Amino acid sequence: MIALGSLVVLLPFLAACAGIFGGPRLSRALESHGVPGRWWPRNGPALIAVVPMMAATLLSLIVAAALWLHPGARAGALTTVATGALPITVGVQVDGLAAVVALMVCCVALAVQIYSIAYMAEDPRYSSYAAFISLFTAAMLLVVFAGDLLVLYVGWEVMGVCSYFLIGHHWEDRANSRAAVKAFLVTRIGDVGFLLGIFVLGVGAGTFRIDGVLARVGAMPGTVVLAGTLLLLAGVAGKSAQFPLHTWLPDAMAGPTPISALIHAATMVAAGVYVVARLYPAFLAAPTALAVLGCMAAISMLGAALAALAQADLKRVLAYSTISQLAYMAAGLAVGTRSGAVFHLLTHGAFKALLFLAAGCVIFVTGTNMLRDYGGLRHAMPITFWSMTVGFAALAGVPPVSGFFSKDAIIEAAQHPRSGIPGTVGLIVYVTLLITVAVTAAYATRAWLLTFFGAARTGRPAREAPRLMSWPVAALAVPALLLGFLGLGAPELRPHPVSAALSVLLTAAGAYAAYAIWNRAPAEDPARVLGPVRATLERAFFVDELYARLIVSPVLALARAVVRVDRGTIDAAVRGSGPLAGRLGELLRRPQNGNPQTYLTGALAGMALIVIAVVIFV
Repeated sequence: MIALGSLVVLLPFLAACAGIFGGPRLSRALESHGVPGRWWPRNGPALIAVVPMMAATLLSLIVAAALWLHPGARAGALTTVATGALPITVGVQVDGLAAVVALMVCCVALAVQIYSIAYMAEDPRYSSYAAFISLFTAAMLLVVFAGDLLVLYVGWEVMGVCSYFLIGHHWEDRANSRAAVKAFLVTRIGDVGFLLGIFVLGVGAGTFRIDGVLARVGAMPGTVVLAGTLLLLAGVAGKSAQFPLHTWLPDAMAGPTPISALIHAATMVAAGVYVVARLYPAFLAAPTALAVLGCMAAISMLGAALAALAQADLKRVLAYSTISQLAYMAAGLAVGTRSGAVFHLLTHGAFKALLFLAAGCVIFVTGTNMLRDYGGLRHAMPITFWSMTVGFAALAGVPPVSGFFSKDAIIEAAQHPRSGIPGTVGLIVYVTLLITVAVTAAYATRAWLLTFFGAARTGRPAREAPRLMSWPVAALAVPALLLGFLGLGAPELRPHPVSAALSVLLTAAGAYAAYAIWNRAPAEDPARVLGPVRATLERAFFVDELYARLIVSPVLALARAVVRVDRGTIDAAVRGSGPLAGRLGELLRRPQNGNPQTYLTGALAGMALIVIAVVIFV
């Protein structure tokens, strides 16, 4: 089992190395042999990316099946690195949570790699793109299977670097490069706290091994556990795009659409929630940290849902929906349902990957991200239409699609929190969950109607996307539709009559409100009824502008002041040292003129001065 888990991580990593170092060379070799340029990405670097990913997916399925049949955690150390204090154990820990999350990551990454063959077929840097996807996947799998907190942190940071390169893949576009830098910097802010939290828990427990830390949680002082978990939440807020470090995720939509699917469904944003679930006993020992997580989730889920309601860009609608749905998972962890949060993590991975890849099909065909330029696409794109319908239904929580089951488990748990958080926080989380259900149904219905119904508004002839794009979308529609039924085997994940009925009523109300407004004027955007509030929601409550005024502007002003000091003082001193040395040299060079008479005169004058000094002072 340990060997299989290690191979699941290793195969995408080897694919990344082969793609980075051998992909361009293979491309040139195929071109030199007369292979048409439009075909070589599919026959060359694509094989390097897809084949290892298929093998890793198969191995992850075997691991998940083995743990399903024989539950229990397995851990193994590959080596131990001596540090002079606490050793670092390079090893793998395989349990049920790691197995199911790894399977989800592999399936989504495989779908993205296959989808990208057609989507990025004309990209001259396809080989590096595919290689970074493989490295991104390997980093997330390292986070999933790591048995040591510092090894987990390595995968955590490699994901950040890969996201920077992939979001900014089209670096010639200024928006892409700015979005990549923003994502990198904002997540790094959280990662500073995350690393400190690892140190606090590791030093407090006397080991960085995850099982060792969790075994010693009860023996550690409560303040140490609280400080460590609160610091970890900083990294979770950054990676999982939760308030107040959520602002990078909507801007990251400037990158290629398959990358958006990978980041939102399987890798980057899933990591934060997964780490809390992995270290959940430590968080249960610090209810204050869970209360902070609950407040953060309440703000994120409702604020992002309202922002999604007013977005004009389809990908930004989905981006804000990701922030909101991740907050659902955080809320589940805050109220004490670890299984419900992980269940929603899995269902969300399926339907959000489906939605982003289906959105990519729409963008590929229409050539635009804007909802106002869609309409009437359901007949021309039947596979995309039905698949995206399943995805939007899962997002809204329509029964019996997967999102309904996982959301119900969290809403039911929020009625009676078992995590020790204050009752007021639990009530806030519960009420916010219910309101968000209605808002989610409204913005999902709005995006669905504007994309596929009404009169066609695109200037291009509509058609179905290429098969390498539409088939992965159709394949993802199956788990998005059926994955929820797997929860029927666990009592805490089964639908509960009261919460389920309430959720269905709120979903129907939100969806009907969006439909009724759209039906009055199908050619117009239902968000028009928001009136002057729409600008506030579309700008996500002006949080970016607030950060720009309170943080970015002062930092830039300080940087300009430092530049002025550097140029006016430090650089001036450096630049002035050369002419000063030259002038001193000119003065010192005057006696050294090569004239013996001058030297003799100077020597005699010196002797005379010495004799006079002796006579006067001695």
